[in-house]
Amino acid sequence: MDWRDQGILLASRRHGENAAIIEVLTPERGRHAGVVRGGASRKLSPILQPGAQLDLEWRARLEDHIGTFRVEPLRSRAGTAMGDRLALAGLNAVTSLLLFCLPEREACLPLYRRTETLLDLLDQPEIWPLAYLNWELALLEEMGFGVDLRACAVMGPQANDLSFVSPRSGRAVSRAGAGEWADRLLPLPPCMLGQGPAPDAEILQGFDLTGHFLRNHLAPELGNKPLPDARQRFVDRFVQRAHRP
Repeated sequence: MDWRDQGILLASRRHGENAAIIEVLTPERGRHAGVVRGGASRKLSPILQPGAQLDLEWRARLEDHIGTFRVEPLRSRAGTAMGDRLALAGLNAVTSLLLFCLPEREACLPLYRRTETLLDLLDQPEIWPLAYLNWELALLEEMGFGVDLRACAVMGPQANDLSFVSPRSGRAVSRAGAGEWADRLLPLPPCMLGQGPAPDAEILQGFDLTGHFLRNHLAPELGNKPLPDARQRFVDRFVQRAHRP
């Protein structure tokens, strides 16, 4: 068995004296693991950094074996991330959530494309946090817990003042439709509807919203595992930036 594809490196860990086991996200084969011989060497270890875009050649005697990878670097994102604490925290949040959520060897082409685009924006800190927020929405959609922001769940498409999201159904609710239930709903920041600029305060509201569905809807379906700490570290780092004078 063998195949060749591109992929995004999610994680690498030492295996034996000089090898490494890597996990990558690929367009057609989803999350996939394999051994890289010499992966812990001086030559390859600097290449095998999370976020790296790799040309991959995978081989195994049988399809269900872990197999081996031959890798060639296409582009590294580590340099950008290492120079910016928020970018590094964001990169770690992305790779950790993908490892947390995705089953092995199941194709997820739309999410792969969104992830590749997101990581290519790491050097643009003015737009990256909103792009990351939209990526979390896409991740929830891929996992079957999408947030429906198309119309008011109470008053239908004629309502144009969407302001909340139901914490149970994930459907948007207008201000008029919320009525006396407004304090039981999650605030929906306008930036998640593509309305106007995206100030830090609105993005933080968005992180609270997606975080609710990650913790309370997705995680229970995955055996009640806690969300990766890397996600909260990224949010905390963003809060620090938002409150910086």
